[in-house]
Amino acid sequence: MKIQDFPKHIQSHLIPEPSGELIYRCLGCKEEYGIAKLLYTCPKCGQVLLLHDSAFDRLKQIDGKTWRQIFDYRKMLNIPALKGIYLFHEFIGPVMPLESVIYLGEGHTPVVESNTRLQALAGCKFYFKNDGQNPSASFKDRGMASALSYIQYLIQQGHVSDILAICASTGDTSAAAALYASYLGENVKSAVLLPHKKVTPQQLAQPLGSGAAVFEVPGVFDDCMKIVEALSENYNVALLNSKNAWRILGQESYSYEIAQAFEYDMKDKVVVVPIGNAGNITAVISGFLKFYETGIISALPKIIGVQSEHANPVYKYYLEPDAEKRHFEPVAVRPSVAQAAMIGNPVSMPRVIHLVEEYNKKAGSQHVFVTEVTEQEIMDCQLTANRNGHVACTHGGECFAGLIGARKKGLVSSHETAVLDSTAHALKFSGFQDMYFENNFPESYEVTPDPALINTPALVSPADLKNVPEPGKPLHGESLSHFVHRISEEIAKLLDLQKV
Repeated sequence: MKIQDFPKHIQSHLIPEPSGELIYRCLGCKEEYGIAKLLYTCPKCGQVLLLHDSAFDRLKQIDGKTWRQIFDYRKMLNIPALKGIYLFHEFIGPVMPLESVIYLGEGHTPVVESNTRLQALAGCKFYFKNDGQNPSASFKDRGMASALSYIQYLIQQGHVSDILAICASTGDTSAAAALYASYLGENVKSAVLLPHKKVTPQQLAQPLGSGAAVFEVPGVFDDCMKIVEALSENYNVALLNSKNAWRILGQESYSYEIAQAFEYDMKDKVVVVPIGNAGNITAVISGFLKFYETGIISALPKIIGVQSEHANPVYKYYLEPDAEKRHFEPVAVRPSVAQAAMIGNPVSMPRVIHLVEEYNKKAGSQHVFVTEVTEQEIMDCQLTANRNGHVACTHGGECFAGLIGARKKGLVSSHETAVLDSTAHALKFSGFQDMYFENNFPESYEVTPDPALINTPALVSPADLKNVPEPGKPLHGESLSHFVHRISEEIAKLLDLQKV
């Protein structure tokens, strides 16, 4: 649609101009820094940073109803920069002109309602938000669209040049980082560090295909992260992990899209997300807080963070009910099918602590909860979901298991509606499905297949068939007719079909 076709009171708001005053704010010493330079931690105290809009109150001058109309009408525009996460430009990257925005098709992933069988199993109505339908097939594209748009902005402003973007990854981050860096071409090169033999072949293929320099490192993700941190502290590189506050900013779009999908009614809603490096849950909390403070939503949804027993430092932290007595301790992770969540020392933990406290205070009661699930539950729930019309990854299975557990604990009631984060496409983790079906999980995963969920192909080749087709050697005439008849007969027998 054209601007002139929209209501007059909305027209001037539809194409946003650069605005706001973004700064880095340290969560430790509260020191503030400008955004003209790439920063990941506070130069003064070493604590992680959050991006803060010093002019945020200007957004409150527009009432919630008008903001809702702006976003809903803006969605009809055919402007690439506003088709993705920057539909919510004023809340994500307000200082950037639209010509700095990179759009590769990220955001606005579908919210798919589960069928009645799954809802009966969960004990409440719920949806999967399929973030595997982002361009690199995971939610990480949201943060990369923000981080690389910001880098393009810095290049255009003359603040930086010849950027080497680098990240540690369990798979999805590297795919997204390499994809978005490759779009910028000669101005930005990318390098990724992966834990050796702990990334699926599908995920390894993605950064290789995008032309990134890929390095496999002994150990687990936490070890790769330490190396990347050392590189970012000592060399001129752009760190693209969730330590990068621009990543968090882009991932806030997940909250905004959920609000829009439910016509901004967040009363009695629950959002379930896996916790890995804690960047995503941080972004989800921050996003809902911003919409709440500006009156776009009138209620804050509950947020359930889920961790596997094999990587559960955040869950353990919140086991202590007294906030004054809590003490964060990293854990040594064990193998997990939820690979992106296999992180024992999440870099965004300080952000989580800060934002959870603020969120619960604004909600008027505890609204953020953390639960843990077993590896068995993750795999069983993923396969069960996908047998009922979904394309949930292992992390989607983790969220489904987390919802079931939260219902049993009374954290979620039957009248509430949940949205589960399926963070990546199921095909990225098809190897774990194969291991389940073939019953060859290593003992360290602690997964024993349920025979009712196993599904394997059956070869149909009757012993009395003398002639079968081969590539380049098709059957003809009577041989072909006999082949079709016998195979059809055998399949009908296996499926217990009745003749018409």
